[in-house]
Amino acid sequence: MRKFGLIGYPLGHSFSKKYFAEKFLNEQITDCHYENYPVTNLNLLQKLIAEETDLCGLNVTIPYKSEIIRFLDEIEPDANEIGAVNVLKIKKLSGLIKLCGFNSDVTGIRDSLLPHFNVDIRNAIVLGTGGSSRAVCHVLKKFGLNVTRISRNKKPGILAYSDINSGLINNTDLIINTTPLGMFPNIESKPDINYSLLNKKHILFDLVYNPESTAFLKMGEEQGCITISGIKMLHSQAERAWEIWNDNSL
Repeated sequence: MRKFGLIGYPLGHSFSKKYFAEKFLNEQITDCHYENYPVTNLNLLQKLIAEETDLCGLNVTIPYKSEIIRFLDEIEPDANEIGAVNVLKIKKLSGLIKLCGFNSDVTGIRDSLLPHFNVDIRNAIVLGTGGSSRAVCHVLKKFGLNVTRISRNKKPGILAYSDINSGLINNTDLIINTTPLGMFPNIESKPDINYSLLNKKHILFDLVYNPESTAFLKMGEEQGCITISGIKMLHSQAERAWEIWNDNSL
């Protein structure tokens, strides 16, 4: 039995186990199992891999997407540039274990945005500065967009929410929430921006997928914005993880 799973802490918010259980059932994949591994300290990773001898791959979630890098033997260029890994491939050769890191969020973000892209989209605001934010910025820059990053506290190259004025909003085409604001159970929370400044030219993308329609997206819909749920990204990045785990060339 090949085993896969998710590491992070806590894991109550995750849909990965349910997603892969349904995938294995629907596609009649009978030799694989997916489990959640709530790891309170990444120093326990080696113990987990040693005990779970059939473990072939792991997804990595909050708060370990960046910290995991120091445990890796190999890392793909995109993940290295972003500084965040959300997929581990566990290679076992001649009794030796090699950990290889990838970022499937890049695929999920790209696949979510591509259907909505056109030549008029030039400027984006990215809310949040964590690992997911870095993956978003990486994709947007590959698309050739100008990116303004927003955090709770102003830092070099990063604005605070209080710096978001009408001029910035009017000059922006795409706004992406990479923070946990709006995630179940705190579904009423949302990024602190002036939603009355939004209109039908704006695209709002929320990486939160539970609930599928967040308070952030609902406020955008009321203003006539195009909205993109995080559920598409969830599915796309999960399928990319599955490809990585099963591609012998990686």
